[in-house]
Amino acid sequence: MNFLITGANGQLGSKIQDLQSEYSGNTFFFTDVDTLDITNEKAIGSYIEKNKIDVLINCAAYTAVDKAESETLLAQKLNAEAPGLLAKACERHRAAFIHVSTDYVFSGKTYIPYREEMPTDPQSAYGNTKRLGELAVIESGVKGAIVRTSWLYSEYGNNFVKTMLRLGSERAELSVVYDQAGSPTYAGDLAIALLQLAGKSFEGTELYHFSDEGVCSWYDFAVEIMKQKSFNCKINPIESKDYPTPAERPPYSVFNKSKIKQKLNIKIPHWRDSLTKCLEKL
Repeated sequence: MNFLITGANGQLGSKIQDLQSEYSGNTFFFTDVDTLDITNEKAIGSYIEKNKIDVLINCAAYTAVDKAESETLLAQKLNAEAPGLLAKACERHRAAFIHVSTDYVFSGKTYIPYREEMPTDPQSAYGNTKRLGELAVIESGVKGAIVRTSWLYSEYGNNFVKTMLRLGSERAELSVVYDQAGSPTYAGDLAIALLQLAGKSFEGTELYHFSDEGVCSWYDFAVEIMKQKSFNCKINPIESKDYPTPAERPPYSVFNKSKIKQKLNIKIPHWRDSLTKCLEKL
């Protein structure tokens, strides 16, 4: 099979690059903003046709959650319009399309694990643009999947784990919010799931939730990072109102993952175990 991975230099794309040697016999094409303009419909179609792409995994996104409140047009272009163009091109050239979305499409105010069919209600510009992207993919009629994930981290790019490592090595104490709960997800675990999903057949555009197992607050996550690294940095729990941000965060971002577990017949690692794996690589 010929795979096209867009957003290849981000956290998820980088982890897929790390895995490609385990998929010998397949050909991978990795593109980013400098090699393929995902907002250019003609360029996308030409690339898919020229390289005979069988599956496109879209890891590209505008992910600066707070900046999206003021850079809404750019977020809209990358998160809402581009996925629609990619999906249409895949549908035209009979390629499968796998698109990565987010927990931010939900309000986070329904305190039971979110199933795929539950109503969306984004509370931020970022969440809204990601939801519009989902709708554009669904409307294209492409065969494939939308996979929502949460609290992504890895050895690559900017993320919570790397920020905590930097600050934990510099400061005696830090304040972290304790009233937002979710499931940290190691990009390596998600990358494996996406590649497994890419080998499946699809009935239209299917919707899945994927995160690592277990639930914690950002405070708990920070405490565990310091513990595993043996940093002498005290973590103080604070409320979200004491750490105001331009974008509203979902207070509860926990997924029900039954559907993807059944589709792939997989066991998902606990977030603590995957954190250990990531910290060892770092």
